[in-house]
Amino acid sequence: MGSDHTHRRWSHLQKVLERSGPFCRPDFEPSSETLKFLMENCKLLVIGAGGLGCELLKDLALMGFRQIHVIDMDTVELSNLNRQFLFRHKDIGSSKAEIAAKFINARVSGCNVVSHFCKIQDKDEAFYRQFHIVVCGLDSIVARRWINGMLISLLVYEDGEIDPSSVIPMVDGGTEGFKGNARVILPGLSACIECTLDLYPPQVTFPLCTIANTPRLPEHCIEYVKVIQWPKENPFDCAIDGDDPQHINWIYEKATERAAQFGIQGLTYRLVQGVVKHIIPAVASTNAAIAASCATEVFKLATSCCASLNNYMVLNNIEGIYTYTYEAEKKDDCLACSQVPREIEIKDPNWKLKDLIELLCERSDLQMKNPGLTANINGKNKTLYMHTVQSIEEKTRENLQKTLQDLGLRDGIELNVADVTTPNTVTLKLKFSQTDVEML
Repeated sequence: MGSDHTHRRWSHLQKVLERSGPFCRPDFEPSSETLKFLMENCKLLVIGAGGLGCELLKDLALMGFRQIHVIDMDTVELSNLNRQFLFRHKDIGSSKAEIAAKFINARVSGCNVVSHFCKIQDKDEAFYRQFHIVVCGLDSIVARRWINGMLISLLVYEDGEIDPSSVIPMVDGGTEGFKGNARVILPGLSACIECTLDLYPPQVTFPLCTIANTPRLPEHCIEYVKVIQWPKENPFDCAIDGDDPQHINWIYEKATERAAQFGIQGLTYRLVQGVVKHIIPAVASTNAAIAASCATEVFKLATSCCASLNNYMVLNNIEGIYTYTYEAEKKDDCLACSQVPREIEIKDPNWKLKDLIELLCERSDLQMKNPGLTANINGKNKTLYMHTVQSIEEKTRENLQKTLQDLGLRDGIELNVADVTTPNTVTLKLKFSQTDVEML
């Protein structure tokens, strides 16, 4: 009875995996062993257990994948319950990853979902190397870029060629309101997140050196209170709750004081709410459609039964249902996957270090958050600025107001840049305009 039930349960997959067809990849061989591999050996990592992550876990479990890990650093909130269907009111305050894994394991017989209640940055290379495919259901560009960099760092090169066995495909989904996208990334082989970074909207965060020393916008004042004053004064002895009027009022009052100090206009209560909460609209049907597309791509990659997406699909449900697919192109000078230093053109010889840092944060093809810079100057490795370690930040803060020339930076010098958007340092090459070179 049990075996017959199992046979009937997976009969739809057997029809796909045990016979050939016109859309199969050249390396596909019909076999009953493929389903066995998918169910017993294929190891998946789902990053994010929110609106998209819940849909992904459900779809993948019902498609036969049993060895699934899920990682998420968030806890269940009341506002999640309208679309994140793996959670209930009693789960509020509990780990999303843990509750989602428990729900799927109880609901889908034979499925083994392992939860990780932490940041993706808390896991090392050995953890990520164990998976066959990584599936992302994230609402953070920074996190996407970090996992993109991690998978690229796992690539093994032999005589300049990538070892195919070291490639861990990444299937990435994203939604905002009635719009969404799904993409397939083969690290080192196809366009990665950094190759198409200008497709993403500019980040809402600001360089720490700007908000702490030279604020120019009301958002800078709000971020200063949120990032610096709140941890220092700890007014309510807890983390910031964007839904608590007392918290928002306190931030509004402190930000207003700082704005007045620097003569900045335009700070409003509504703006404070927007900056603090980073609200992204979510629609359950969009999550479902994008998750279904991503799960299908995972199935294709795991079984070779069909050619996978090449490589970016866009969904728009605002006026009817509209989708289109195109191939995002790999950049020859990509910061993450090209292994070639990106040239940064300097047009003004009087540029200060803070101007360079702001450029790294504001350029659509870089979008760094709080970069730390080091360089080899006259044979010595010199830290120009680094905010992550307080003692180093204090010692290098004065460099922000120095010109690049004063710091010994010349045409052709390479900068090593560390940022939260990547697990590894990236290399940038300074290129001064010809006039500047002659002056220097």
